[in-house]
Amino acid sequence: MTDITIKFRKANIDDVSSIVQMLADDPLGAKREKFEVPLPASYIDAFNSVNEDPNNELIIAETNENDIAGFMQVTFIPYLTYQGKWRALIEGVRVNKKNRSQGIGKQLFQRAIQRAKDRNCHLLQLTTDKQRPDAIKFYESLGFTASHEGMKFHF
Repeated sequence: MTDITIKFRKANIDDVSSIVQMLADDPLGAKREKFEVPLPASYIDAFNSVNEDPNNELIIAETNENDIAGFMQVTFIPYLTYQGKWRALIEGVRVNKKNRSQGIGKQLFQRAIQRAKDRNCHLLQLTTDKQRPDAIKFYESLGFTASHEGMKFHF
């Protein structure tokens, strides 16, 4: 694995197509995402909601050539537990297929850890599908532990 240097920036509306394409370029994502031109309006609406919320960050990782190498969403959540401390949630992490195995995922997570510290969070959490054993190993290599059993209720 060769680590490449990336820079981080806030996502903008012009990035939405690339983001959705990465979300759909995955065995599980292909079942639930709809990448087409033009994009369904629901993606633009969702981007606008995330972008306008001060407790959400959609972070783009760019190469030196200004290519989008990956992205993630970090959400900051206030809680009454832990004496009212905040936590951060990582969601939707993807690395562009052509940029995998170059250390970009690790750099994205380092960025998420730093953003959580910057916001004085006591905890950084994520969920991952049990059908992603390689992702689970990767998260464990970064120090995440499977301390809880996650559950979802789909509508």
